[in-house]
Amino acid sequence: MNTKTVSFYTLGCKLNFSETSTISRDLESEGFAKVDFEIGADIYIINTCSVTDQADKKCRNIVRKALRYNPSAFIIVIGCYAQLKPKEISKIQGVNLVLGAQEKFNISKYLKSNLDINETILMNEPIKNVKTFYPGYSLGDRTRSFFKIQDGCNYFCSFCTIPLARGKSRSGNIKETVLKAKEIGRSEVKEVVLTGVNIGDFGNGTNENFQQLIKQLDILNGISRYRISSIEPDLLKDEIIEFVYQSNKFTPHFHIPLQSGSDTLLKEMRRRYDTTLYAKRIQLIKELMPQACIGVDVIVGFPGETEEEFNKTVDFLKSLPISYLHVFTYSERANTTAPRKEQIIPMEIRRKRSKQLRILSLKLKLKFYSDNVGYIGNVLFETHEGNFLIGFTENYIKVKVPYKPGILNTIQKVKIEKISSDIEAYGNLINQKINIT
Repeated sequence: MNTKTVSFYTLGCKLNFSETSTISRDLESEGFAKVDFEIGADIYIINTCSVTDQADKKCRNIVRKALRYNPSAFIIVIGCYAQLKPKEISKIQGVNLVLGAQEKFNISKYLKSNLDINETILMNEPIKNVKTFYPGYSLGDRTRSFFKIQDGCNYFCSFCTIPLARGKSRSGNIKETVLKAKEIGRSEVKEVVLTGVNIGDFGNGTNENFQQLIKQLDILNGISRYRISSIEPDLLKDEIIEFVYQSNKFTPHFHIPLQSGSDTLLKEMRRRYDTTLYAKRIQLIKELMPQACIGVDVIVGFPGETEEEFNKTVDFLKSLPISYLHVFTYSERANTTAPRKEQIIPMEIRRKRSKQLRILSLKLKLKFYSDNVGYIGNVLFETHEGNFLIGFTENYIKVKVPYKPGILNTIQKVKIEKISSDIEAYGNLINQKINIT
């Protein structure tokens, strides 16, 4: 390949963004020049998700979009979709190279070889052979970094393809992970979000664990604060919650997948907890940190979700002091066991239930924000829009304050004054800057 410009498009989760950024830095160190997507790059790298059918369709649309900007571009598809369905991707017109879960970290090797751009090349190791952990982190947004500390999953929930796309749970050790965190600490980043497929499983198969890791990160200089991204309720031990409570750097913001408020469906989904354990986790968080923000993942329309079972989910969610929902409409995925079950829910009913829970999410978020009027929080200001600075409190409330120069990418003490109709908080800066080491 004689071409040198490269552009990226990332679909899906924070983990994908972390990996895209890492691959981008690796290619730039190899002499490739990163350019904006619309410029018409010589090489397009599309990092895909495959959680739902919509993600697959989005990949196809991005390929077409890239070819509009440069009809002769060399197009590479990586990510979960590339691991799960490489042959399907190879049929998309314009795709030149498909790299699986392990091969995507060696893109420069393929770009420097003499590839035949007249045919699609598939490089896809069987997922059972993918055992190496590749750490990484995102840079570019100078306020926040997504830090990949773990990959893969051993849970094999009946609706999920992620273990088939990313392999078994694996991670680096604490020493290696802390060294990567120090790299982030030498940048302008103020906030680090710990990401992975199942981050609570950090250290699986070793004598190290997630709680030991966060204790080491907590005493690291150079990073002002951390967020724990999605963590399974069975792995969110009381000791972790108690540690976050006493930590000066780990924020009171938890995202805890539920998926269903029906114990019957949780068992069918092969989840490793029940609603009793889940409620206990929420209760302890709120006892220790009343202002804590708690997000919840929910799946609607799972096979066997009768009206009664769905109502159990609604009632259970309403009984919890949670802050918002991420609602997923169940979609059948190849090579999972859920589609084989009886009582498939019609798509019309799935969409109706999804809409109902999204409305509930808005109500939960409005209540959480309203309960925090008068709260004095620490806001990391990330963007400047019009006459306002915008950032998030430690408990993940989006806050706007009147513009002041020199405030971007700093953490300031702010009092929340009121909530807007579109569920944004308005606040006022108080006192001086907070210096957090």
